[in-house]
Parts: sequence; C-alpha cells; structure tokens
Amino acid sequence: MSDEIILKRDCEAVLIPAGTKITLQAGEPVAITQALGGSFTVVIHGNMARIDARDADALGHAPPTPATAETAAAPDSSAVTEEQVLEKLRTCYDPEIPVNIVDLGLVYDLQIQPLPGGGNRVEIKMTLTAPGCGMGPVLQQDVESKVSAIPGVKEAGVFLVWDPPWSREMLSEAARLELGMM
Repeated sequence: MSDEIILKRDCEAVLIPAGTKITLQAGEPVAITQALGGSFTVVIHGNMARIDARDADALGHAPPTPATAETAAAPDSSAVTEEQVLEKLRTCYDPEIPVNIVDLGLVYDLQIQPLPGGGNRVEIKMTLTAPGCGMGPVLQQDVESKVSAIPGVKEAGVFLVWDPPWSREMLSEAARLELGMM
C-alpha cells in the first residue's frame, strides 16, 4: 500500500467490486493500491474504489497525454493486427489484481473484420473472474475505449460471456509468477 494522499479535488470513482459510481470529496485521504493501465485503485474509509485516468490530477498525478498528431492522422483503412489489439488489451487491468486481462485469461475470442467503407471492426469476447462482479461494465468500457483508439479501428464491440467459466487454470505463466502461484 502506498502512503496516504489527500484528494486535491472532487472526482468520480467506482466502488469495487460493486461497480457503484460515487464522488470522492476534495480533502479526503486515500491510499493508492494499484496504478496500472491508466487507472488507479484506491482505499478510502476501508473501501476500494477505481479512479479513472482522466482524474489523475485529483491524486497529484499527471493526467494522460492526448493522442499524438501521428496517431490522429493515421488512415482509417490501416491494417489492424491481432498483436496490436492484444498489446492494447495488455493495458487493461482488473482493479483488484495487478495482472492485465490477457494474462488473467479473461479474453476468450478476438476477431478483426474489415469494413466495406474502410477501417476495421474489432469484436472481443471476454469474461470476468467472478460472474457477479459489478466491475464488468467498467472493464468492458475500458477495453472498448482502448481498442477504439487503435489506428484503423472504426468500431469495437466487447461482449461479456460466461462460458466457459473462468478458473485459475486460465492464468498465463507470467500471471502465475506475478501472483506468486508458481
């Protein structure tokens, strides 16, 4: 756990694991427990909450930089590869576990389809570590927005599925090592 930080301004957060939106007040103390993939997991009054990257300044961190001109100017018809998408998915993290969703084994299927007017549609089927987790829509939105930012992606569809159910056997070797399960 990190040292206590005093929030510099009000900011939105999502309670973990319920997924309920809340507003954290300026002046409240929080402790950052995870800062991965652009978001922050904090503990406040004994509860865990996720703060989005856009509110990093409330924690005294630099906000994310906008897309570069080179990325913004990339043509919509660029070829998109599975590795590009997986690389982007490796920047999405479960807010309670310091491992990305690819190494957690949450990504079940990835399809890239060229669109008739140019660009590509990326469809992803993923699951969660627990079906009742309220963070599902938050992770789903995180994946969709990050994949949509890939040059050449015009559409992204992210679908939560429950079959097969997730189990620890789906963890990659890197995830097992990170979690001390080797």
